[in-house]
Amino acid sequence: MAELVTIARPYAEAVFRLALESKALAVWSERLNLLAAISADEQVRSRLGDPELSATQKAALISSLAGEPAGGDETNLISVLAENGRLVLLPEIAALFTALKGAEEGVKEATIHSAFPLDDAQLATLLGDLEARFGSRLKAEVVVDQSLIGGVKIVVGDQVLDASVRGKLEALGSALKN
Repeated sequence: MAELVTIARPYAEAVFRLALESKALAVWSERLNLLAAISADEQVRSRLGDPELSATQKAALISSLAGEPAGGDETNLISVLAENGRLVLLPEIAALFTALKGAEEGVKEATIHSAFPLDDAQLATLLGDLEARFGSRLKAEVVVDQSLIGGVKIVVGDQVLDASVRGKLEALGSALKN
C-alpha cells in the first residue's frame, strides 16, 4: 500500500498545484472523488487490468463513466495515467489530494471511535475541545466500536488520543507486566 501512495503522490501534488492556481480546489476534489469511485469498482478494475485493452481504450472507459470532464486538464490526467498503467491509483490520488486540500484550508481529518453513538451536542462539544487542542478545524468521522467498552479513541493524522476503557485497561496491563 505504501508503494501505491508513493507512486500516487507526484500526481496528487501536480493536480493540487494546478487546482490551486486555477482556484478550482472544490471542483477538482469532487471530480477526483468521482474518478476514484469509478476506478475502485470491481468491474472497472477488471477491465483496467485487461491486457487486450489499449491505454486509449482504458482512458475512454474511465472518461465515459465519469461523464462530462471538468476540463482539458482532467482529460490529460486520465490519459497520462492510462498511458503509464496507473489508472488504479485514482483512489490514492484522490485521498492525497483531499489531505493537501485540507491542509491548505486548515482542516484536518479526524476519526472518532466511540463505544456508543454520539449525539450532535456531544459531537459538537468534543470537536470544540479537539479543535482547541490541535489548533485547527477538524472534519470528523464517527465510528462506533463497541469493543472500546466506553470512552473514545481519536485519530488525527498520525496522532492518537486513546481515552477508551479498553485503552486504559491495555495500558494498565502493560504497566503491570513491566
